[in-house]
Amino acid sequence: MRNHSTASPAAVASPAAPLIDIGINLAHDSYDADREAVLARAEAAGVVQMVITGSTLESTRRALELARAHPSRLFATAGVHPHHASEPGAQREAELEELARAPEVVAVGECGLDYYRDFSPRDAQRRAFHRQLELALRLGKPVFLHQREAHADFVAILREHAPAWRGVAHCFTGSAEELSCYLELGLAIGITGWICDERRGSHLAALMPKIPAGRLLVETDGPYLLPRDVRPKPASRRNEPAFLPRIAATVARARGETLESLARSSSAAARALFQLPELGFRPQGATASEN
Repeated sequence: MRNHSTASPAAVASPAAPLIDIGINLAHDSYDADREAVLARAEAAGVVQMVITGSTLESTRRALELARAHPSRLFATAGVHPHHASEPGAQREAELEELARAPEVVAVGECGLDYYRDFSPRDAQRRAFHRQLELALRLGKPVFLHQREAHADFVAILREHAPAWRGVAHCFTGSAEELSCYLELGLAIGITGWICDERRGSHLAALMPKIPAGRLLVETDGPYLLPRDVRPKPASRRNEPAFLPRIAATVARARGETLESLARSSSAAARALFQLPELGFRPQGATASEN
């Protein structure tokens, strides 16, 4: 049985402007025991809206259920991750389209290419990617994109469908050349707690000033990618939206701006891309709990 303590040992000050977590796997079973508490901690940390990632038909259904249970606060994506591109569910295109048409679904994806693990054959990944880009174009919704060790094919496929689509490069960890290419394609850039890892994410700090304010988004990708600088670390090693201010603060420092400024611009960019409503926000004097 998982034990997710609600203690708040260390803290990061909540921003004076709201944050939006544009990539959280809130349908993951690691949140089943305390999902409402996770949402409460997020709100206390100033994270007012979240986009729940769908990576299979089943996780998309669960994300949509959560979004419907928390209108105007939670939203969903609908898609098939490249890891699952060869599974039977990836072929049920009509079912995916029906889910993606829901008003609570604000993007198609997580879709793209992953040649690092190759859990699905590459030709199956490319076919699934093409189909989901076409779906996004039909529905007029942005794409939530995944790319790992597949830059050339990823960009080539995007260019085949350009310039009609719009979207975000989720969990960007790439090079200056890749960043320049994505910006040229018109993509927004999603930054996770990877930037907080001095071992493998330090190169990202130098790239942060290169991202226009209107194209930079922040995300946790929880329960994955717990920021390495969290102290003390939660026993579960589970990431959650309440840690988003820590990620945003690291990005803000790298850009030479305040956390409030970064929160305002990234949230405005998220609302514009995903067509999210603007919620009222009153800064809390409390700090963001780090469970």
